[in-house]
Amino acid sequence: MNSKGKRLLVLALVAVVGMAFRVSWNALRDVARTIGADGTAAVLYPVVVDGLMALALVAALVLSGDAKRTALRVLATYTAASLVLNYVHGLVPQLHGGAVGLGRLADWGPANWALVLLATSLPVGSIYYGSDLVAKVLHHRPTVDTIAQESAEIDVNRSTSDLQESTPTEPVQALEKVAVESTPGVDDAEQSEPTTLVPVGAVAAAAPRARRATGRVPDVARTTRPKRTSAELLNEARSATQEWTDAALTADAIRKAVRTSAANSRLLRDALRAERADGGPAEAAVA
Repeated sequence: MNSKGKRLLVLALVAVVGMAFRVSWNALRDVARTIGADGTAAVLYPVVVDGLMALALVAALVLSGDAKRTALRVLATYTAASLVLNYVHGLVPQLHGGAVGLGRLADWGPANWALVLLATSLPVGSIYYGSDLVAKVLHHRPTVDTIAQESAEIDVNRSTSDLQESTPTEPVQALEKVAVESTPGVDDAEQSEPTTLVPVGAVAAAAPRARRATGRVPDVARTTRPKRTSAELLNEARSATQEWTDAALTADAIRKAVRTSAANSRLLRDALRAERADGGPAEAAVA
């Protein structure tokens, strides 16, 4: 909805609320006169009741958490009280012309006491709850979660709008060429792929594609260190540790010295310790 439509909607809402307030004002004014209010007080009484309802509604839109729930409870309470007094005004025709006696809203005693208590307590409640809601609104600070939620909603709406505006109506054909570098020892079928035509719009809207298989690892990416035999590993370990003490002859130290795996380093350690114990070379069954 554009800004002009929103303004018209707000104006229509204000008009409806104003007319409803005028209808309720007539009933609450007569009730105020019955409970002993003078002319000025009777005119202001409907503003005290229905005006606090409007204030509580605005506060509920601004506040959050417990403060918002308090504003909603005030709104519900005063709405129910205004409804009860309007209902009584419709049931007792004498209230329209002020023909009933002061303090007489119902013929049954307990009901009359309850109605008079309700009508007289609403102005006092408006002072208390109105001041409390205004103070809560003035001291309200949006929480981090509220700001993050509002920012996320704005981003989602903006992204949706941009997507609707930027998505082309007819996909444009674009040439996507995949070039694979030549690698020694790789067949031609593995080195290149055919050229394909991919619609740009379809690529943007499609789900994420699975990663394309790249074939075997090129030789240049493989390690240049040749695989050593058991005898070569043992000779390297023997040369590297010939100056070591028996205490320093550990699997971790051998692994770092000859750059081998942890399993091989343990086998080499055992073989070297056996050599030193027997006084001669030993064989290590290195994996």
